[in-house]
This record gives sequence, structure tokens and C-alpha cells, in this order.
Amino acid sequence: MLPQVVTHSRKPLLWRPIDRWQQSRPPLILRDWLADAGSLTARLIGKSEGHFQVEVLRQVIGRPELNECQVLGIRTTGLALIREVILKGNNQPWVFARSVLPLTSLTGELRHLRKQSNRPLGAFLFSQPHLVRSPIAIAAINRDHAYVPVRLAGSELLWGRRSIFSLHDKPLLVSEVFLTNFVASLLPAKA
Repeated sequence: MLPQVVTHSRKPLLWRPIDRWQQSRPPLILRDWLADAGSLTARLIGKSEGHFQVEVLRQVIGRPELNECQVLGIRTTGLALIREVILKGNNQPWVFARSVLPLTSLTGELRHLRKQSNRPLGAFLFSQPHLVRSPIAIAAINRDHAYVPVRLAGSELLWGRRSIFSLHDKPLLVSEVFLTNFVASLLPAKA
């Protein structure tokens, strides 16, 4: 089977270290979630009181975007497993996640990640004692970026974060975008 070549004609995202965001800042209620270096999966499971699930939107072998290749340190012709999922809490889409796993990283102990199905990648990553995580970068995301599927994007500005996870010197890029339903779940309930 030939790999699917994934190409996009979208406005590139500007990912910046979380402490360098000066133009617009994420909403105060979201900042702790964006900056948390722990397991987002574990936090979402706790927030949803166990009503958590992963919906796989697509999982293909293709070419990552230019900025993804650059941050991963791979060639632009390199292939990766690109996995896009929705992390749901209480049956609501809370987070859109995009993982880019270079095929050169999916060998040895990590080869099983090729068949993750609907298991959360974060649960596996944070169970690894030798996991190394890069500093978190964040981005403001709107519809013009076409990063989040249209049915999830809405018209509001969304905030995302990404970082490189390394296991045995094999890099994996994980990006997570907090959706409108999630931000609404953080607001105090109206009386």
C-alpha cells in the first residue's frame, strides 16, 4: 500500500513558547491547561469524572507540514503517521489532538504505536519512565488556519499547545487544541 500524501493549503500557525505570547493572550481560565506539563489525558479523565473517550478522525501515513518537519528535525520528504482525534469529556468534543509520529520513530519498542486505535496516546506516553518533553509552545487558531476540522472550529478563536515527546531519542509531536465546549465547561455554572 502506498502512503497517502497529505498536503494542506492553509495559513501556517505561529507556535510560540508560552512565555513569549505578547500580542493576544489566552483566556485566564485556559492558561493553566495550556501550561500544564502533566498528562492532559489524566486531567481530562478527572474533569469528566471518568466519562472520557477518544474518537479517531483519521490515521494516515503522510508528509507532515513544513513547520512540523522543522520542529521534529526531519526532512520535508520524510513520512510520518499522522493521527487526528477528538478527546471527549461527558460526550462533548473537548480537545482536537494531532500527533505526528515519524516512521523512523516507530521502530523497536514504539512500533506498536502504529496501531493505537482509540486508546489515548497520552496514557502511553506518561507511563514511560524515560519520557522527555520539550517546552510547550502555544498558538491562537482560527478558521483561516484550517487546522481544526470545520465542524469543530466554529467562529471563535481557539487556543492550542504542542510539544515534542522523546522516548529513546525518538521524537513524536503532539498538538492539542482546546475546543469551545471545553472552554465553556470551565466557566462557572449560572444560577
